[in-house]
Amino acid sequence: MLFQRIARRLAGTVFTLILASLIAFTIVEAAPGDAAHTLIGESASETELQALRSQMGLDRPFLARYLDYLTNAVRGNLGKSLISGRPVTELIGERFVSTLLLACTALMAASILGILIGIWSASRQGSLLDASMMALTSLGIAIPGFGLAMLLTLVFSLNLRLLPVAGGGTLAHLILPAITLAAPMAAVIARLCRGSLLDVAQSEYVLAAHAKGVTGRMVWRKHILRNALVPVVIMIGLNFGHMLGGAFVVETIFGWPGLGRLLVQAVFDRDFPLILGSVLLLAAIFQFFNLLVDIGHGFLDPRVGSEAV
Repeated sequence: MLFQRIARRLAGTVFTLILASLIAFTIVEAAPGDAAHTLIGESASETELQALRSQMGLDRPFLARYLDYLTNAVRGNLGKSLISGRPVTELIGERFVSTLLLACTALMAASILGILIGIWSASRQGSLLDASMMALTSLGIAIPGFGLAMLLTLVFSLNLRLLPVAGGGTLAHLILPAITLAAPMAAVIARLCRGSLLDVAQSEYVLAAHAKGVTGRMVWRKHILRNALVPVVIMIGLNFGHMLGGAFVVETIFGWPGLGRLLVQAVFDRDFPLILGSVLLLAAIFQFFNLLVDIGHGFLDPRVGSEAV
């Protein structure tokens, strides 16, 4: 049954990636201009443009060019950047390492802080501390990422001069982007963790454990935490893919040399092969982590272990 579920999810993943590549290819094709126009510049004559389009195969039918691109992508060939002339896979590989470092740091900080706040708040339900923590998490969710980034830059970079404004390569450059990414997610994790803990605490088997005389600490550790953290872990896994793919705003603001910033620059440069390669990688990342979470859910929660994903 497990292998059948994995096979179905893999088939769905492949279909989604093909659909994502087709949509991205169609959007790039529909955009004003083309690769030949980008390469040769504004001053080129129509004859020169047509010659370059013929040389690059841009005068071929849309479907034929898409199938060629898809075939090359399966082989690991995403073409070359129109601006730098370097292979797209090489450019993406260099920047993806930086994005992965940023996302992992932010995810670790958000997970630890969010779970601790959720447990702390749930264990003191109805208290002033609980209300304060929930108000703080609501604020964390409400503040947009660019607003938090500007606030952190103003305080820690411009006023206190403790951290650099932008750039990459050192631990100091990593702190502000990681905090900006981690803060909203930590707030979401805290609220989900608190709600899940309170729901599990009212379940029948927990009440039965209390009735049998099991100590409160043992009930929390053996029954409540173990079951309540399952949806939290699943949500963290899903959001890791979103962090990897959605860090372009933070990377652009702080000048972090990651994949998101590379994609934004490629859009401004109209570097079509780089745009397509980046979009395809981001779609693959989302699908990969969705697949891992779906499979892991069956192991973490026995109730869905025998169900199809």
